[in-house]
Amino acid sequence: MNVLVWFKRDLRPHDHAALTRAAGMGRVLPLYIVEPELWQQPDAAARHWDFVAESLVALRADLAALGAPLVVRVGDAVQVLDRLCRQNDIRHILSHEEVGNLWTFARDRRVGAWARASGIAWEELPQSGVVRRLQGRNGWARQRDAFTAADQLPAPGLQAIHGMEPGAIPSARALRLTDDRCPHRQTGGRAQGLLLLDSFLTKRGEPYRAAMSSPVGGERACSRLSPHLAYGTLSGREVAQATSLRLAERPGGRWPGALASFQSRLAWRDHFMQKLEDEPQIERRSLHRAADNLRPRDPDAERLAAWATGQTGLPFVDACMRYLQATGWLNFRMRSMVMATASYHLWLDWRATGTVLAQLFTDYEPGIHWPQVQMQSGTTGINTPRIYNPVKQGFDQDPTGVFTRRWVPELAEVPDVFLQTPWKWEGAHGFLGRRYPEPVVDVAASARAARDAVFGLRKEANRTEIDEIIERHASRADPRFVNDRSPRRRVPAPSAQLTLDL
Repeated sequence: MNVLVWFKRDLRPHDHAALTRAAGMGRVLPLYIVEPELWQQPDAAARHWDFVAESLVALRADLAALGAPLVVRVGDAVQVLDRLCRQNDIRHILSHEEVGNLWTFARDRRVGAWARASGIAWEELPQSGVVRRLQGRNGWARQRDAFTAADQLPAPGLQAIHGMEPGAIPSARALRLTDDRCPHRQTGGRAQGLLLLDSFLTKRGEPYRAAMSSPVGGERACSRLSPHLAYGTLSGREVAQATSLRLAERPGGRWPGALASFQSRLAWRDHFMQKLEDEPQIERRSLHRAADNLRPRDPDAERLAAWATGQTGLPFVDACMRYLQATGWLNFRMRSMVMATASYHLWLDWRATGTVLAQLFTDYEPGIHWPQVQMQSGTTGINTPRIYNPVKQGFDQDPTGVFTRRWVPELAEVPDVFLQTPWKWEGAHGFLGRRYPEPVVDVAASARAARDAVFGLRKEANRTEIDEIIERHASRADPRFVNDRSPRRRVPAPSAQLTLDL
């Protein structure tokens, strides 16, 4: 039998259930489809494709060593699959389940309809603790933990379908993706992910718990595995098991706490991805429907551009956004702060700002990103609004000013005491508005206005609607944190964050 394995966000040969299953069925055609329409979606960016392209080069080499090189085709998924199945007498397709954006959700429904009409068996296998068509969260944590503890699947030997032209891996330019100038982007490929995993567990990770809140310490102390998990060059299971093995070695110092914290965040990663799996519309609709019109749906264009390019006049926010532009990464607390500043202080709609961040994060994972974007915008109806003070965050997380000064060099002459509030400096006259922008909002006043608006909405909203939201989401929460018999008990976040950068 000839079998097609469709690779998506699972760019590895190791611990790959679909590939392993296919290897035992007959000759294998490993396929990646470059879908131009997907890469023209508003949440896509060249930095994402460049990471994927590097990972495809590595995957092609790994699969060739196993006996069947990766085949790459460009086009619509249904058309590509139909053509290849007809040409190669393929009646069976295997892939992993994908928790992607709404576009991929709709595409998979089209592929499913085509497969049924064509008499093709398409099997989608789980690759994480996320459960498709989950009826409720009771027992979900046990299910997730059992999947994570199960044996990893070694890369299998493969029999290739002869005569397949591998196909070229296109460039970002060929996909009409604008060069987004990310000079310090992380490199794709499984080998890079394994190097990061090893260095985190043996060298870099000891100060993880304390250092991950700061963009200065977090750059090194965080695992930096998030893009490799997002695009599947590593499996979540192998990362979790490697962490458990390291913890079993009983390392001293701060290692036990760091590794336990990392394990917790891996579990929360699946938890948030399950949210999008359960409710795909989270990408477009507020969980608390009354919040859909809380902010103008057409955001203030000048404020949005100032925030996206790091020109708000709020030094620490600007430093974080410029750093993100250049690296494709930002530590968890600063992700939350820049989103909260956009949503509360600048009063911008979460769909617009969430899309900007999706483009900028190399590790963009829709299943984590959109639930977190809503959490940081006060549109869930169940989470207490967290309005970060960007000035205080600057002083707390960059006390020496080294990060702010590096990424906002216009502030070089501003004394340390005024670095985060240059508008209070007596030398600001003739400086602000010329070399560096005046703040686009008054931090204190805008925070008060946002707080009044959000809590006012909650008071006016239909109580039944909010109760329904709380019950729905509490019933889907990890039972390790929620009493199943008390569905209205609040679900604590693993501390406010965005995209679980790990």
